[in-house]
Amino acid sequence: MANADSRLRRALPPTLAALLLMVFVVPSLGEPGGEGHGGAPMFFAPPPAPAASTSAPTTDEGGATTPSSTSPARRKVISPQAKRASPTPPVARAYPPRPGETRFRPAEILVEFAPSVARQNIDLILRRHRLTEAEAAPIVLLATTMHLWRIGDARGVASVVRELRTEPLIASVQPNYLYTLQQDAGAAAAAAAAPQYALEKLRIDDSTRALATGDKVLVAVVDTAIDETHPDLAGVVAASFDSIRGAILTRTHGTSIAGAIAAHGRIQGVAPKARILSVRAFDTTESGAQGVTFSILKGIDWAAQSQARIVNMSFAGPQDPAMHRLLGAAFDKGVILIAAAGNAGHKSPPLFPAADEKVIAVTATDADDRLFANANVGPYVAVAAPGVDVLLPVPGGAYELEIGTSVSGANVSGVAALVLEHRPGLRPAAFRNLLIRTAKPLGAGGHDIELGAGLVDAFRAVSESENSASRGGPPAAVPVQ
Repeated sequence: MANADSRLRRALPPTLAALLLMVFVVPSLGEPGGEGHGGAPMFFAPPPAPAASTSAPTTDEGGATTPSSTSPARRKVISPQAKRASPTPPVARAYPPRPGETRFRPAEILVEFAPSVARQNIDLILRRHRLTEAEAAPIVLLATTMHLWRIGDARGVASVVRELRTEPLIASVQPNYLYTLQQDAGAAAAAAAAPQYALEKLRIDDSTRALATGDKVLVAVVDTAIDETHPDLAGVVAASFDSIRGAILTRTHGTSIAGAIAAHGRIQGVAPKARILSVRAFDTTESGAQGVTFSILKGIDWAAQSQARIVNMSFAGPQDPAMHRLLGAAFDKGVILIAAAGNAGHKSPPLFPAADEKVIAVTATDADDRLFANANVGPYVAVAAPGVDVLLPVPGGAYELEIGTSVSGANVSGVAALVLEHRPGLRPAAFRNLLIRTAKPLGAGGHDIELGAGLVDAFRAVSESENSASRGGPPAAVPVQ
């Protein structure tokens, strides 16, 4: 019967063939013993009306209509909304700030283009959207150029980011996020009179010094400028990079963080023979010492190209797509990334970069191993280190007792320098595993959301570093290129 149906359709015009099939063929399909489904009656819709033409319009995702290559019997209905929709798809990475997020520069955005985009096309987009370019900087780790654009009118950042979604030449666009340093104001102290408990808590004594001092390991300090004239920091800074430019208004925080890592005078840092790559990405503002995505990206990128093995980030802020990508690229290059867990308290959401999966988040404890009262908590906290009333250098040859997860993060950066002197090829993931495995538990057992794996044990970490690769860490890497 199927062959007869086929011959009938080929021999007659479509309309006449359909009518004859209804009269002669369909009844036989429903009869017992016919070619139906077990003799059950079959129901067929009326034959479709012949198409007015051999091509009917279709609609793509942008609402544009194109003729079809087939011959459907009915036209596809196109809504007025679809006809008005823009045929240009949004750019792949457009990141407006999250609802309620205010930690960004109110008139600035960061924009990336594919390397092949000509400068004249970039200028056309600037004019079309009434924007100006303040600076453009190559970011080698990301193989891109980051453009800092400014909004000269009352439009908000979120509005402009969404507006730029329709520019197909733009690869990414986002706010220029704000970050703050994670150290509370300290009290002045004399080096001889103040207690210096941090090294003892970290188990850094003559036995540890006999194993490692951080000799020649490069640690990048992304922070304020550093007072290189402080006696305890003489010769510590190997190179400097200013990603902000302009007058230097403060050196306090950077000086203290460099001292926690590598001081070698009246007080001793964790790794007194380490070398510091000073990255000025923060300075004083009306809201305190702050930095932004753009300056931090430039600074970390410079540090990686300058062969930094460790990047200390004693600052915190919001989730940031560009920062996440850069940290991932640095991690893949073999750079150990260490950050302050944050000083916003137990109720704070996770702060970044500490909460990034590639970063070791460090919280702060006091001389009695108690958690710093204002420390952030969460499963992203990896380990704890001294960070309450730690004696550190400040500009002018002076000293202060400093408080915060900034300090504890710097102490762990010093421990990383000790381990890398002993095992220079250690990968970031292997170092993290080593640090967690050798820490002294302070909580009830297991990983604690307040204290992580516990208090860092520098002596044990250095002693066991030879076995780290065979205990779950990836193989050793070549140095950063």
